[in-house]
Amino acid sequence: MGRDYLMADYDKASNDPNSGRVFQVGDQIFQRAARPYLMGIINVTPDSFSDGGRFIDVDDAVEYGLKMADEGADFIDVGGESSRPGAEGVPLEEEIKRVIPIIEDLSGKVDIPISIDTVKAKVAEKALEAGAQIINDITAMRHDEDMAKVVASAGATVILMHMKGEPRSMQDDPHYDDMMGEISHFLKERVEVAVAAGVSRDRILIDPGIGFGKRLEDNLEILGRLREFTNIAPVLIGPSRKSFIGKILDVPVDKRIFGTAASVAVATMNGADVIRVHDVKEMIEVAEIASRCMMSKAEITS
Repeated sequence: MGRDYLMADYDKASNDPNSGRVFQVGDQIFQRAARPYLMGIINVTPDSFSDGGRFIDVDDAVEYGLKMADEGADFIDVGGESSRPGAEGVPLEEEIKRVIPIIEDLSGKVDIPISIDTVKAKVAEKALEAGAQIINDITAMRHDEDMAKVVASAGATVILMHMKGEPRSMQDDPHYDDMMGEISHFLKERVEVAVAAGVSRDRILIDPGIGFGKRLEDNLEILGRLREFTNIAPVLIGPSRKSFIGKILDVPVDKRIFGTAASVAVATMNGADVIRVHDVKEMIEVAEIASRCMMSKAEITS
């Protein structure tokens, strides 16, 4: 079930109350109409919280990327440094060694944009040269002062995420006086910093950072109030297999597909433009049904 099928089938996509925000990747224009876009995840790490060690081999990682593309992924996100709570950093050369061969191979075999999940400007630069078009920076370009320059000079698209603290300490008793207000203020400020550095506004997405310096109740509130971020920029959200699902359902990472599905449905109905997931085929089906429900609701009330 690819994107072409969905778009052709949605004669009434304009009834979707979530449509409207536009962003650009390369020479392609993206605007949610019907379901959100789905970004498939490839973690090329030994210690990621969900699939650590599974795709260390380049051929295995590329094969998995091809599988996600066949299943209908709209983007593929490749990461070589774990951002799980308590994770240690990865040396620059090691991260480059992990991700660049995969991006080089995969970019020649798929016709969907590839994203590099990194906080290092040099990794981002190498990834863009290898065929990536999106930089997914969990620090919103705060970790490396050269990141904005790399993004702007390449005309790349960037995802700016909110994270309280850093991976090693972000879950050490995070606290907010006004969680939604603080995240919104941060994301607005980072968007303006990016624009001032020369990044085109229509090449910026924001991510409120589910699981990154957030308590259980914070993650649930973000999902429930996701639409409040949509006036800042197109919104990406990544609830897939996260620990808040495990805490609620008391299940391990490999048993969180149904909890993820519920989160994807909520995010779809609350305005997400892009949802980052591990299980592409299943979550496309979830997003499809949730979007159809929203379209039917809009049609009834119009």
